[in-house]
Amino acid sequence: MPRIRCERCARPASHCLCALIPSLPSRTRVLVLQHPSEVGHALNTAGLAVLGLCNAELRVGERFAEETWRVPGYRACLLFPGEQARALAEMAAEAAGEPLLLVVPDGTWRKARKLLHLNPALAALPRVSLAEGMASRYRLRKAPGEGALSTIEAIAAALDELEAPRTHEALLKPFDALIEGQIAAMGEDTYRRNHLSQERRRR
Repeated sequence: MPRIRCERCARPASHCLCALIPSLPSRTRVLVLQHPSEVGHALNTAGLAVLGLCNAELRVGERFAEETWRVPGYRACLLFPGEQARALAEMAAEAAGEPLLLVVPDGTWRKARKLLHLNPALAALPRVSLAEGMASRYRLRKAPGEGALSTIEAIAAALDELEAPRTHEALLKPFDALIEGQIAAMGEDTYRRNHLSQERRRR
């Protein structure tokens, strides 16, 4: 018999995260473009990010019309690393008071790159990147490299930088609970054997 799921957070009803999801305002608008392969993934965090922000939207697909990110009153930029990527603060200063629309691809690095390949207008947006040296709390997915963050962590970090001194730490509460719940479900011994040992080997 299939487990009953919360219609809002998509978690099993017994592990609903809604009580932890905030409702945070932001001057910056966040647009998450999610690859279809991430839909329904137990550890996907983009949905939690969008639920926790008042000024955010999630679209699912592989191809998107330019109108998706051309919103009047906002300057669109792409949160994705690259040689041409600029610091968030620099982009915000250049916008001269115009709020940013932060476009965030959601998927594995390979799937995110595919979204850019299939959408040349998206790839052509000005790119911004986070400050270096950030550490992820995402202990259950192997990071592709040092400084790689989950989608919800990247969004929270970007908003912290753009809208300081306001903090968006509350956005990460359901994320932390999600990770702890998955570790509890697999058992501490299994987690230590399969994940902590891998982490030690990478160091």
